[in-house]
Amino acid sequence: MRVLAFVGPSGTGKSYRAQMVAGENNISYIIDDGLLVNENEVVAGESAKKAPTKIETVKHALFIDEKEKKEMQKAIKKYKPESILILGTSDGMVEKIAENLGLPKIEKIVYITDVATESEIKAARNTRITQGKHVIPVPTFEIKKDFSGYILDPLQIFKSKGNGNAPYISEKSIIRPTFSYLGNFTISDTVFRQIVEYLAKKEEGISKVLKTRVENYGEGPSIYMEVSVIYGHNVIKGLKVFKEKSIKEIEKLTTMSVQKITVIAKSIEMPKN
Repeated sequence: MRVLAFVGPSGTGKSYRAQMVAGENNISYIIDDGLLVNENEVVAGESAKKAPTKIETVKHALFIDEKEKKEMQKAIKKYKPESILILGTSDGMVEKIAENLGLPKIEKIVYITDVATESEIKAARNTRITQGKHVIPVPTFEIKKDFSGYILDPLQIFKSKGNGNAPYISEKSIIRPTFSYLGNFTISDTVFRQIVEYLAKKEEGISKVLKTRVENYGEGPSIYMEVSVIYGHNVIKGLKVFKEKSIKEIEKLTTMSVQKITVIAKSIEMPKN
């Protein structure tokens, strides 16, 4: 496996130019801030940009957590990439990522100054500092579910590399935490309750909803529900499937991450027939 690195200080435009650098070096896979990206798709990992502090962000990006490290190693073993581009803020950081994941030694390092002018780097830094914008090198729909309470903008790029070269086309995502400058982003608790109660009515093994309680702490809702189930159905399996459906629908419809969902069977009803 060939391992290359793309290095530059935070906020200088690495993620913005990552796919271009990867394409010029015939690389399909990128490791950026805890994510493994193949072309325009996130295939493994969780973005470090979700971390609450800068220290946690760095730990996440370096794969210090044993569970995160093993998940990424498992994904690399599964997809068997011929080459990988690692993004980082320093030579030491990319080398540490390669070491922690058990990857071969980095054979080449590309620096942000190799691919961007001084004015472009300055503009990128200014955008990060004044507007809090971060770029992730995948389409918005790929990461929307992971950024609960964030405003996301799609960013389409089309650049010609000159005569005889194929144009560079890709989509990236700009994420802007809602606390940055756009005010608060909230969804009524009633919305979450209506979604789960509607899904419960459609669930074959659930007779009726007895009680629903929703608590929203900003990161996403915590839902507690009591239901009456129909005799003859596998209660454990049925409620597990219902919970999975509920989480999927809430995250799809609201882009908010469900923190917890508890569904308890409080009573059993005999089928009418």
